[in-house]
Amino acid sequence: MRNMTEAERTRLRESLVGNLLLLLFGCGVLTFLVAVDRLDWFSIRPATGTSIAMARSTEKPAHSFQDRSTKLAQQPQPESALPR
Repeated sequence: MRNMTEAERTRLRESLVGNLLLLLFGCGVLTFLVAVDRLDWFSIRPATGTSIAMARSTEKPAHSFQDRSTKLAQQPQPESALPR
């Protein structure tokens, strides 16, 4: 191996540090862009089925029983079901 002068060693060390910092910056930018695109990764979600059921029990149901019964009553009856 050839003998390196102190100036060559310093230049090589600075080059390696610069490349490493550039790589870390690129990884940071990539991480930021992925995180911005995937916001759902940072939401807190229930871990088990029981906790999911408990969390959803506080939500208003999409369709209640009364909504279904009024919709059924408002639907037109087929002709065969009409009394003669």
